[in-house]
Amino acid sequence: MGYAVRVDQVTKRFGNHVAVDAISFEVPRGVIYGVLGPNGAGKSTTLRMINDIIAPDSGEIRVLDGVHPGRDAAGRIGFLPEERGLYPKMRVTEMIAFMGELRGLAAGDARRRAGAWLERLGLTQWAKNKVQDLSKGMQQKVQFAATMIHEPELIILDEPWSGLDPINADVLRDVVKAEKAAGRTILFSTHLMEQAEQICDQLCIIARGRMVLDGKLAEIKREAAQEGRIALGFADAAARQRAEDGPLADRALVASVRPPRAGDHADLEAELAGGADAPRLLAALVGAGVDIRRFEVVTPTLHQIFVERVGGDLAKIAERHE
Repeated sequence: MGYAVRVDQVTKRFGNHVAVDAISFEVPRGVIYGVLGPNGAGKSTTLRMINDIIAPDSGEIRVLDGVHPGRDAAGRIGFLPEERGLYPKMRVTEMIAFMGELRGLAAGDARRRAGAWLERLGLTQWAKNKVQDLSKGMQQKVQFAATMIHEPELIILDEPWSGLDPINADVLRDVVKAEKAAGRTILFSTHLMEQAEQICDQLCIIARGRMVLDGKLAEIKREAAQEGRIALGFADAAARQRAEDGPLADRALVASVRPPRAGDHADLEAELAGGADAPRLLAALVGAGVDIRRFEVVTPTLHQIFVERVGGDLAKIAERHE
């Protein structure tokens, strides 16, 4: 199938600060791949190196089955930077068409494609307005259209959902999925775990410039679910006490009891002992007369995995900035 991006032991320093520390990952063609992490993790620096905006201090980057980042790759890549770069005095259609002409499109073709993208993104009525007349969210959609106008093979989006309201976030997510269905590869960065979970095929998590996790989303969640944790909810305080005094205190059955993960509303989580399984715990609870309202093998959300792997303090930083 080939690869769209290959990052191999790449490091980038700014003075004494190591922004990216020997990270490696590979993005196959035709997938949606997320580079996730808190603010300041090194995500934008990594995407800029892939686009040859800045050069790595060490390591190697290749795109589209072996092409060096730079002039040879530029026409095949669409890049939406975190810092939006639009000309505020230009009219919307002219702005998008101008970016298409810079990518080598004929003027007529660029205007036709600009109109099609405005319709697709729900901005047709703003086509003759100046960019400065648009809200921040609408300007972001204009820049997305400018990123896509030359139909790139590889689409790189740096924090594309930042500042979008829920409706426009859904529009952008649907467009990204459609571009994947058309055979294109999408690489994006975000600290918004909910958006990433809805759209990613594969991902990596970076914290303090270092790789924390890398793989297919389904496999990452499957592994996390196999840790042997059960979320429990009880009918009342008496049922919880009966469970804690009985089956949950049996160390041959339950290794530990802990509060639920962030964002979960279970009463508690039970970590199974080695050799125990969920049906055995359920049978023990029922046999002890515990009135159970919830018994669920925990499949953590991406946000919960992020908090556990990155650490609570960094995760809170990301959440505040969101």
